[in-house]
Amino acid sequence: MDEETQLSRKTVLKAALAAGVAAPVALLGGPALARATAAGGVPELTPSCHDDDDPTPPQTEGPYFKPNSPERTNLVTPGTQGTRLTVTGYVFGLACRPVSRALLDFWQADVNGAYDNVGYTLRGHQYTDAQGAFTLSTIVPGLYPGRTRHIHVKVQAPGRPVLTTQLYFPNEPRNNTDTIFDARLLMTVRDNGTAKEAAFDFVLDVPQTPTSTQAPTSTQTSTPSPGGTTWTAGTAYAPGNRVTYASRAYVCLQAHTAQPGWEPPSVPALWRAE
Repeated sequence: MDEETQLSRKTVLKAALAAGVAAPVALLGGPALARATAAGGVPELTPSCHDDDDPTPPQTEGPYFKPNSPERTNLVTPGTQGTRLTVTGYVFGLACRPVSRALLDFWQADVNGAYDNVGYTLRGHQYTDAQGAFTLSTIVPGLYPGRTRHIHVKVQAPGRPVLTTQLYFPNEPRNNTDTIFDARLLMTVRDNGTAKEAAFDFVLDVPQTPTSTQAPTSTQTSTPSPGGTTWTAGTAYAPGNRVTYASRAYVCLQAHTAQPGWEPPSVPALWRAE
């Protein structure tokens, strides 16, 4: 199997997880997930998570971080307004193995786009479990001038440097105008009644040793779309659209308008190689 057809970090669900551990949210085949389903059991690790996928990119901390947030997985308190949001995912190292007891410190704006700079509303930290999993209960943050919708987070494996970054929502109009926005940090989001569920897997720059050489079989499928054109900046693409770039085929995962720097190989959150 050559490098282009090797299963990637994004095609490994439970690849480093103990047998019988369920995924927190079944949001599969979309961006930002370092996992995928496996029929009939838990797959083993791929040899080297061969997808040229860099660790999760850092982003600016911004002016509103506060240390010493309370330890909690639920940021919603009595009287909190806004659409309920549950974010789930895993923290992996460079060999697709989970990182247990990784610290995640979240902070965000309220429904009106304001941060609590006096107390700790919509702020909190938690630790991944033995399988590297985390769950955050919060609300969809509001907008404020100059920024698209986002959630701040610091992630740190025990004894390793801190990754400071931000998580984004797909199909937000301001994604195209926010100069900080990075498509590699898009969450996978879906509706669940009146609430929303999102997923994102962090990949930290933590050296690890793979423990297996057997690759699982991918069960992902994509919805066909007619034709297929050359990727072009300025074009609006919808999920399922197919393009070619540098003689390789890609399928669109999230609706967006293409921009320079968002070429398919550079944004696995938006395009999946076929």
